[in-house]
Amino acid sequence: MKAISPVKMKKENDGRGRPKWFRDLSAFKIISTIILVLSGLFFLFPLYWIVTGAFKSQVVAITIPPEWFPLNPILDNWVILFNNPVWRWTFNSFFIASAEMIAVCFVSATAGFVLAKKVFPGRKLIFIALIAAMALPKQVILVPLFTMLADLGWVDTYKGLIIPAIGWPFGVFLMKQFSQTIPNELLEAAKIDGCGEIRSFFHIVLPMLKPAIGALAIFTFMLSWNDYFSQLVITRSTDMMTLPLGIATMQGEYKTDYGVMMAGAALASVPMIIIFMLFQKSFTQGITMGSIK
Repeated sequence: MKAISPVKMKKENDGRGRPKWFRDLSAFKIISTIILVLSGLFFLFPLYWIVTGAFKSQVVAITIPPEWFPLNPILDNWVILFNNPVWRWTFNSFFIASAEMIAVCFVSATAGFVLAKKVFPGRKLIFIALIAAMALPKQVILVPLFTMLADLGWVDTYKGLIIPAIGWPFGVFLMKQFSQTIPNELLEAAKIDGCGEIRSFFHIVLPMLKPAIGALAIFTFMLSWNDYFSQLVITRSTDMMTLPLGIATMQGEYKTDYGVMMAGAALASVPMIIIFMLFQKSFTQGITMGSIK
């Protein structure tokens, strides 16, 4: 065992004999760590309650005081859940959310780059219209949107659920703000080297927009996955229902089986958690990219 010299020990300890790592723990670090831990537990508790509630019977689920952990877990809720076309609903949700995510990211990246780096008549007017469109809630445009979809014959179809969401004003605005950080000299150098517009966009612009695209992908997927209201209006048949919509239809008029509902909610949360874990690094870089010059 290697001995520690008294001189080195004196450097690592303060005058009171406390180690260096202890002196580095300031009051601010201790308080901030406690706050972060408590905040994390606070936001994770609903997920914990949903997962544990999926294994409780109806009587136990509504018991006061609540049973914090299922002492007698059951699988009846999952059996009842999968007696419905849950896999079809899950496929619909995943397909719609993935298609919207890919389309929104591509269209927003191209439109945002053009608004940020290209000069053409009406550019400022288009940007003002995008900002104004961001202020409109989706419920305001839902009636004329449904009328258009009905005229096109897109009600209760994948096209009616995916295509209207592609032109998301927030996505274009986000990509425009990030595209402005791309140096013009870099694009000019690529043009001098013989790189065309399309090649320059795919090989230079898109890699530099990767953090922003990761953040936008998470936002788009989550919004599409939880877009209950629009899906309720546009869909008609059971086979076209998404997972949140299908789970909501399992709620009775006079009785709600909370165990089955929690099992469905737990199943619906899995894809969102997976998507966030896949794009977590890009999402963190995307929301902090503009804070450092």
